[in-house]
Amino acid sequence: MEAGYSYRFYPTNEQAQMLARTFGCARFAYNWALRLRSDAYQNEGQTLSYGDTSKRLTALKKTEDHAWLNEVSSVPVQQALRHLDAAYRRFFRKKSRFPRFKSRRSKQSAEYTTSGYRVKDSGMKGQPLVYLAKMTGPLKVRWSRPLPSAPKTIHVSRDRAGRYFVSFQVADDPKPFARTKRSAGVDLGLKDIVVTVDDLGQMWKSGNPRHHRRDLAHLKRAQRGLARKQKGSANREKARRKVARLHARVRDRRQDFLHKLSTRLVRDYDRIAVEDLAVKNMVRNRSLAQAISDAGWGELLRQLRYKAEWYGKEVVVVDRFYPSSKRCSGCGWINAALALSDRRWTCEECGAEHDRDGNACMNILAAGHAAAASGDGVGRGSAAHLSVKEESTPPRGVECQVLGSRH
Repeated sequence: MEAGYSYRFYPTNEQAQMLARTFGCARFAYNWALRLRSDAYQNEGQTLSYGDTSKRLTALKKTEDHAWLNEVSSVPVQQALRHLDAAYRRFFRKKSRFPRFKSRRSKQSAEYTTSGYRVKDSGMKGQPLVYLAKMTGPLKVRWSRPLPSAPKTIHVSRDRAGRYFVSFQVADDPKPFARTKRSAGVDLGLKDIVVTVDDLGQMWKSGNPRHHRRDLAHLKRAQRGLARKQKGSANREKARRKVARLHARVRDRRQDFLHKLSTRLVRDYDRIAVEDLAVKNMVRNRSLAQAISDAGWGELLRQLRYKAEWYGKEVVVVDRFYPSSKRCSGCGWINAALALSDRRWTCEECGAEHDRDGNACMNILAAGHAAAASGDGVGRGSAAHLSVKEESTPPRGVECQVLGSRH
């Protein structure tokens, strides 16, 4: 399978200037081709392909007004046209929205194929020399781990905080984790991002570091300082960089926590059952939007899916409408009056006392076992109860999808 290995690098002043020109040319080509294709369709009903835009870009480079496009490598400029064509295809397949124009104030990037870079042996194990077309000297890359194979493409970027990153697209075959013969139901929350209950009934809670809340006072102060600066001034750019660095620190710490959490889950359990949450809809709640975004549920689910595929484990996604919190894991009775503030409740049928999160995990785990036993899920409806240790057909009302297993 293909994987991206990302590293931070520190360009020289000359390399930074060339990268800035390269980013600008790639951004211009993307925006120019997007406007060209949009106008051609709206005014003439004509659909332009990548080949059409590539031919017109070649002619544009020969004009005096756009001769500056030849100062940088042609590879990232051509790749920008390919990225636009791929964005159109995704839009017509209804997998993404219509392509938008790129801004010079957002993240800048350029992609090099094999004709636009060289990777040479430096004599130091795991630290090759990387040369980009029309750029003097190798990149000063901070190698945190060796590349598993020769890169197919190289993606260079600069984020809003002014940091430079280089990402290598390589072929990788990660070794599967050892089988543990354990399964777990996972409930996502705000007090604890993850609560798990395994087959033996053991509960584990991850906690929630709340990275954004910890830096919120610093962010507010930096935002106020930015708002006072005059637009277009050098001091405003310094203030903007300060805000961007604070956001980058929050984002990096959150990503580090989520990667460690998802890797732990995939390493400890062979089967992970988790609810399919509509995170985009949930953040519309003004009272919980900031806390939900800080928790990073969507990113955690994304990491669980691809890591399960990498390391030979299985992720079972349970329908979001399955009443996992309201259903008694002992007898199946549904507590329709359960409120969000009720963290513990007692079943009126069997008298069992439940921890809200632990009970939800047990129900999700039961649904995951049922879906794995049957091979696929069923539509929503009234659900029959299934205990954790039962292996029969899935309960009605549970729509499940099995993901990620290579075995």
